[in-house]
Amino acid sequence: MAFSTVNPATAQSVWACDAWDATQIERTLAESARAAAPWAATELSARCALLRRAAEVLRGRTAELAGLITLEMGKLAKEARAEVEKCALACDYYAEHAPAFVADELIASDAGRSLVAYQPLGTVLAVMPWNFPLWQVFRFAAPALAAGNGALLKHASNVPQCALAIEGVFTEAGFPPGIFRTLMIGAAQVEQVITDPRVHAVTLTGSEPAGRKVAAAAGAHLKKTVLELGGSDPFMVLEDADLELTVSNALASRFLNAGQSCIAAKRFIVVDAVADAFVASFKAEVEKLAAGDPAAEGTTLAPMARGDLRDELHKQVVASLERGAEKVTGCEPLPGPGYYYAASILDRVAPGMPAYEEELFGPVAAVIRVVDETEALAVANASRFGLGASVWTRDSERGERLARRIQAGACFVNGLVKSDPRLPFGGVKASGYGRELSHHGLREFVNAKTIWVR
Repeated sequence: MAFSTVNPATAQSVWACDAWDATQIERTLAESARAAAPWAATELSARCALLRRAAEVLRGRTAELAGLITLEMGKLAKEARAEVEKCALACDYYAEHAPAFVADELIASDAGRSLVAYQPLGTVLAVMPWNFPLWQVFRFAAPALAAGNGALLKHASNVPQCALAIEGVFTEAGFPPGIFRTLMIGAAQVEQVITDPRVHAVTLTGSEPAGRKVAAAAGAHLKKTVLELGGSDPFMVLEDADLELTVSNALASRFLNAGQSCIAAKRFIVVDAVADAFVASFKAEVEKLAAGDPAAEGTTLAPMARGDLRDELHKQVVASLERGAEKVTGCEPLPGPGYYYAASILDRVAPGMPAYEEELFGPVAAVIRVVDETEALAVANASRFGLGASVWTRDSERGERLARRIQAGACFVNGLVKSDPRLPFGGVKASGYGRELSHHGLREFVNAKTIWVR
């Protein structure tokens, strides 16, 4: 197969390269294996210094890297720049905090001295998606490299230039050859790499089916996995919510990155007492979004990343309308070149509709009306997904009480769900397992070794 860059704003192919053959794969795996032990033995302070240098490289190349993100998957220019900066922040964060995260943990026992030592596992394969083509990689790579692991990246096939640019950042920062490598391989070749004895663990951010395949392949060889899969995040609006604050955050949470985010709000669960007011205000703000060239600063609605993704989203919308959902605004592809879909709201979404049961990975908000807080909680948890959630209420104690009862890896009260290097990120149920970020993410790919001395 060949890799190609197709500009989502024009649907035109602008770059291409060939996939690797078996010889190239073997050469890279061998290089990675040679680099692993010396890197693990490198002083932690030296590894952290290289991470700081990577942050400098990212900031120095912001315009170039953000331009690649926009070209390959259609992200708005300002959002792409913010993504690059977030990657730099992650590098700085782990450069500062990794020494504390991997420090020996002394534990009193029947020994003269006993402790837990946190040591790298080896080489970690990362299978990454296209929607945050730099951030998804750096939030894995920064802690993994800081801990002394090597990294191999199998990126999504529609962001090949981003994949190569990430490797270039680490090379320019001075990381040893082989310690971070991009594999230009297709999905069919991933299992071969997972099963190779020179790969010691796997992390995947992607779809539920992809997660099952990766977990099965890794499990057959008893290799550690972390899976961050899909989400259908509830956005719970209670009767005492500050509607101005709530609507502004609803807009950002649903339509950032053209709605193509695993932690975007997707199910707007609104108590009847404020549902009409919420939908009216939400509609007014959504209709202000302007589709256009994502590289233009005035554009506020980006295209979707691929045509097949737009087609699948529209099928879900049409099926939901046929089963009784009400169109508030949008709900159709936009005419002209590129993969644009109108910013959309579906109201009175109910069980049995795709908008209720499935993840809508695009710029469509599904409003589900409920009687009260009790029903809102039941609906929030009536999903096979459990990634993020938010609760909107003027009573922060009430919000925290509900946040504790929502089945999700993260719940924000009166705030936009986001990933933060300081906080663990991941899901439950069909949204996956394991954690990225914070010390929890770094320790996913280390051996917590007990050492007991008489």
